[in-house]
Amino acid sequence: MNVLPLEKQVEIIAALTEGVSIRATERLTDVHRDTIMRLGVRVGEGCQRLHDAMFRNLNVNLLQLDEIWSFIQKKQKRVKQGDPGFYGDNYTWIAFDSINKAVVAYRVGKRTWDDCREFIFDLRDRIVNRCQITSDGYAPYAPTIRAAFGGGLGCDYGQLQKIFEEDERGEEASRRYSPGRVVRIEKEVVFGNPEEAQISTSHVERNNLTLRMQMRRFTRLTNSFSRKPENHKAAVALHVAWYNLCRVHETLRTTPAMALRVTDRIWSIADLVDAALGMSTAPVPPMAPAPSTTARRDQVQLRVIRGGKGR
Repeated sequence: MNVLPLEKQVEIIAALTEGVSIRATERLTDVHRDTIMRLGVRVGEGCQRLHDAMFRNLNVNLLQLDEIWSFIQKKQKRVKQGDPGFYGDNYTWIAFDSINKAVVAYRVGKRTWDDCREFIFDLRDRIVNRCQITSDGYAPYAPTIRAAFGGGLGCDYGQLQKIFEEDERGEEASRRYSPGRVVRIEKEVVFGNPEEAQISTSHVERNNLTLRMQMRRFTRLTNSFSRKPENHKAAVALHVAWYNLCRVHETLRTTPAMALRVTDRIWSIADLVDAALGMSTAPVPPMAPAPSTTARRDQVQLRVIRGGKGR
């Protein structure tokens, strides 16, 4: 079986983590896009297992929660009756350590009560100390965090809500389009004793920008969206692992994983690929034929079309 050498795998994964699209990576590495996609999914699935294994028993003080929007296959307004359930809007739930700049927990799915519950309880299983949590005003957060953390006994929880100006197009249009500019911000203590000055979501929102810039399928107004949920989840897992373990944060001067004391060194892309492939249970993907750079003349067929004025 023809398998990519490790150096080529590292080259591909390095391109993907820098926001290069699948087809651009194909042109840069001279590796077929199907091979790139299979490798990305396999490494991404390994990164998810790696995150689950490493980011446990954590001590964090300030957590900020948010959801970042994307879509799979088509946008929600284009979804038709009979389409698969994963079509349309998709959200990545992020729990961000505001001090160590680390992504502590994440979940890819819909923006529903069930997904919120899975996300919050997964976050609770990773933390061993009392912490302060801030989120937006999304309704499922408060009861779910109370159930997972035991109310004010396990964490201090506050909400930050942005109040937008009324859109001139009316209430129905406001739900479909941008609600307008923010006119004020309201902070609310939900339970516990959170510091009001620390009730903020600015750090997790800045992390959302990093996520959009470093993953091509999250970039706005492009055709680089995900077609399958497994590819989407693998891409998010790869980004989170790279961000936590490999990328040196400008403020910290080290990686978030080192700041959180999950590891004692800065990982290279080769380290990440090697560890992720070691965690993966999928078979080694074979190489697809390399893309041809020149057209084959024997496959070109010409047909003469009569033109000019009819007589």
